[in-house]
Amino acid sequence: MSAPPPASELFSLAGRTAIVTGASAGLGARFATVLAGAGATVFAAARRADRLKELADADARIHPVACDVSLAADRARLVETALTGTGRVDVLVNNAATAGERRAEDESPDTFAEVLGVNLTAPFHLARLTAEAPAPAEAPMGGKSVINVSSILGLVSAAPLGGASYAASKAGLIGLTRELAGQWGRGGTRVNALAPGWFRTEMTADLFGDERAGRWVERNTLLRRGGDGHELDGALLFLASDASSYCTGQVLTVDGGWTAR
Repeated sequence: MSAPPPASELFSLAGRTAIVTGASAGLGARFATVLAGAGATVFAAARRADRLKELADADARIHPVACDVSLAADRARLVETALTGTGRVDVLVNNAATAGERRAEDESPDTFAEVLGVNLTAPFHLARLTAEAPAPAEAPMGGKSVINVSSILGLVSAAPLGGASYAASKAGLIGLTRELAGQWGRGGTRVNALAPGWFRTEMTADLFGDERAGRWVERNTLLRRGGDGHELDGALLFLASDASSYCTGQVLTVDGGWTAR
């Protein structure tokens, strides 16, 4: 093992390459910006190319890649684009997700399968492509880092909110995280999950826009409020960097105390 970096450099991603899916808005856009700010070259992927261009225009270290993660060919092209551009992939943030119906009785088996395809199958494939990519000559102390963005809905029920397919996919992502960590640890690839609570994003706009629902979040969160995007920055950088070099197979929950009730 190489000598540990100074404490002041533990969270640095200088010289590394990261891929962030679902990067056109919300937490994904924030994740791409934060990783680039820590020094990484970031390949930001999403279907909305215009949104990605705005990110890239704001930071030269961010490279937009139009990508539909529901398509295997697009997933392979995304990883190949990063490898062609920098010769390495050090960090993968599996953030892209879609939501199904809230009520199980309103959700068809086809829709259920589509949600799992985006939220679970795509992360598995991208994680495998990342793990199989050639290791750089100067590999980080912590090796490659795969970060699967799960949710508190993968840990507890949030009925009447949430949804069967979404909860199943996020719980599956936690199980996948542990299994891949077990299989790939010896090869130097770390796999962890980040489980956010109720954060203000494009996906939760209706939730926080409804006064009654907003009060429900506040009442059931120990810190009595929803989260702001920047409050995931530290957790993301911890999992992406050498600060977590001895951490794999874990679920880092950032939820204001929701799951501690």
